[in-house]
Amino acid sequence: MKKLLGLLLFLVLSSSLQAQSKEEKEVAAAVESLKKAMLDANRSSLENIAATELTYGHSNGLIEDKAAFVEALASGKADFKSINLTEQTIKLAGNTALVRHKLTGEVVNSGQPGNVNLGVLLVWQKQQGQWKLLARQAFKL
Repeated sequence: MKKLLGLLLFLVLSSSLQAQSKEEKEVAAAVESLKKAMLDANRSSLENIAATELTYGHSNGLIEDKAAFVEALASGKADFKSINLTEQTIKLAGNTALVRHKLTGEVVNSGQPGNVNLGVLLVWQKQQGQWKLLARQAFKL
């Protein structure tokens, strides 16, 4: 019985050590806010979450700045019908966060429906107390 209690205590302590920090939770929430803004095509939300210096790289090599990123989604040129994020990792380095995940979903680009299956690297920077998307690069899986 003592061994079982010891094992249970070890598992509880191990899982609590691997729990996300407050900052990691804030970054994860920012990723969810980005996902929601992209699905909703909400111009204000997209502008708020993106850093002024945003560089947004697509898997086809297209690079957009903040204005082009926001316009493509808000205008409906790129219309996400679904976004699923899996295998997400978050690494903090000062006021910078590196997020990697797999993104699958359905999108309509310039009227053409399609499916996406991408690996994504997001770079977030804490600016004036808020996590802002500074860079994004996607690649085909």
